[in-house]
Amino acid sequence: MATSTLLSLTCTPQSMLHSKHKSHTQSSTMSLLSPQLGQKCLYNPLRHNVSSPIQVKPKRTHVGGLVKASMNSKDVHVLSKEHLAVSLAKYIADLSEKYIREKGRFTVVLSPGPVKYLRKLVEHPYCDTIDWAKWHVFLVDERVVPKTNVDSNYKLAYDGFISKVPIPPLNVYTIDDSLPADGAADVYETTLRRLVTSNVISTSAEFPKFDLLLLDMGPDGHIASLFPGYPAVNETRKWVTYLTNAPKPPPERITFTLPVINATSNIAMVVTGAGKADAVYSALEKDPTGDKLPIQKVNPEGDVKWFLDKGAASRLYK
Repeated sequence: MATSTLLSLTCTPQSMLHSKHKSHTQSSTMSLLSPQLGQKCLYNPLRHNVSSPIQVKPKRTHVGGLVKASMNSKDVHVLSKEHLAVSLAKYIADLSEKYIREKGRFTVVLSPGPVKYLRKLVEHPYCDTIDWAKWHVFLVDERVVPKTNVDSNYKLAYDGFISKVPIPPLNVYTIDDSLPADGAADVYETTLRRLVTSNVISTSAEFPKFDLLLLDMGPDGHIASLFPGYPAVNETRKWVTYLTNAPKPPPERITFTLPVINATSNIAMVVTGAGKADAVYSALEKDPTGDKLPIQKVNPEGDVKWFLDKGAASRLYK
């Protein structure tokens, strides 16, 4: 198979050339906002081979050259990691165009796991065709550590994606890392409520309704920082809650609650690796009995699309 030629792409919207980093004159809630400065969108993709989509037999349907299945009314795609990134980029770009056309903005919630699969969004054609200035970016959960810490979800998202596209710095909403977990959760929820009041975020009943949530899960079926057996999973009133004793370090976390996750218009479940195959099976195929895993409690008002690699889907196919 022929390889692509080396490319060098620079995407520098005019608005970014004249933008300057605003001084911190906002109220205390605005301390949540991203500290990064405006920048150019630079990307130099390497030469690569694109393998053909994974060929496995689904239990239900086979569409074209990739696996697409409807499992218990769930929309599931199984692809190679390269095709997963390509498919995810198109999916996100299409949603971005739709919501910006309809509402003039696009609200996106990131999880750390899927960030590495956003690499195609910083390539042509998306880098210079998506209206990045209309994006508003949030984190579904965060470790309560400084933003420069290697454990910070913000740092991971910034290094892997946000720094590569010209999203306005004030449109990226992060925690106040100077506060303990309970205070950081309260202030983050206050910011969400302010953005609902100003119509940046839509609402559904009593909860914010984001346009897109990119979600991963752990081998134990946890999502965001909602772990099996922890009280935060059962929170039904708060928008943002916190933990001080997460089962793996760092122990202090803040996280969106299940009602907020389930109010989202579109959820992309991006799950890779054979270590998560049992949890994927439990979410998609297993008839749940007794206590449910957090992933089994994801039952959104909107659409859920699963993006899996062969390892994560290995228990779904014969």
